[in-house]
Amino acid sequence: MAVKIRLQRHGKKNFAFFHIVVADSRAPRDGRFIEQIGSYNPNTNPATIVLNSERALAWLKVGAQPTLTARRILSYEGVLLRHHLDGGVAKGALTQEQADKKFADWKAEKDNKVAAKVAGLSKDAAAKAKAALEAEAKVNQERAEAIAKRKAEAEAAKAAEEAAAAAEPAAEEVAEA
Repeated sequence: MAVKIRLQRHGKKNFAFFHIVVADSRAPRDGRFIEQIGSYNPNTNPATIVLNSERALAWLKVGAQPTLTARRILSYEGVLLRHHLDGGVAKGALTQEQADKKFADWKAEKDNKVAAKVAGLSKDAAAKAKAALEAEAKVNQERAEAIAKRKAEAEAAKAAEEAAAAAEPAAEEVAEA
């Protein structure tokens, strides 16, 4: 039986998330599976991956073949690196302590990259929000100035009307005299 590590689609149209499963290669995509080892949600930024690394590594060791997308996810999570390092330990190329150190170094570097991305995204969001507030304040200021200008023009017109009305009776008195 050919065993695959692959994605099983769930969710609604244009908003899918996936279960990472171990299944017989002859089974339908969303059908029967042997074991569910995680989930993948590409709708978040960065994508949310929950993976049981130990079970994935165990399945790789017994010959399960990941699909291309599953391989990328396993690589991103470090399962393939762990599998590679375990092969080196089995061949005697390095000791278990060296392998553990290499994996820990890689994991720390990866965690720093993810943290930097999350920080960058939140910083960009804050900058966009600040720019939007400044633009809104500018528009509000322009509106307030336009309203004040119209009020001043209306008051000037009213004052001119009153002056003209006051001047009219005076002109009539002069004309009568």
